[in-house]
Amino acid sequence: MKTFVAKEQEVQKKWYLVDAENKIVGRLATQIAMRLRGKHKPIFTPHADTGDFIVVVNADKVSLTGRKWDRKTYYRYSGYIGGLKRITAGKLREKKPEDILRFAVKGMLPKNSLGRRQLKKLKIYAGPEHPHEAQQPEKLEI
Repeated sequence: MKTFVAKEQEVQKKWYLVDAENKIVGRLATQIAMRLRGKHKPIFTPHADTGDFIVVVNADKVSLTGRKWDRKTYYRYSGYIGGLKRITAGKLREKKPEDILRFAVKGMLPKNSLGRRQLKKLKIYAGPEHPHEAQQPEKLEI
């Protein structure tokens, strides 16, 4: 018996629509990361991009548990001395609400070129509208 190895060109990639309203960020991010990698498919191959496209709407209405809106901090470093920038989750929700979910999913994907390609298949929008109607995304309940 031979081991099946999926080829990226032969994999059928579907589009899914996820409504993030009143969902907890971490629990939602784990399910999204699993779908982006393709781990829900029987043809999953770790070194190939076998995952699907995910469109997330209402990203500004996600929730965090406890006091994380005030205490959770996101960091960026410019590479220069004194170039460490920090922002709390509450301020990030006001400024760029999509980034809260994007950072959570990014941390769950591989830290290499494959992970960066898989993250590009994630489309996040703050409101209920999205420009991907032509792809006819299926509604995905998480």
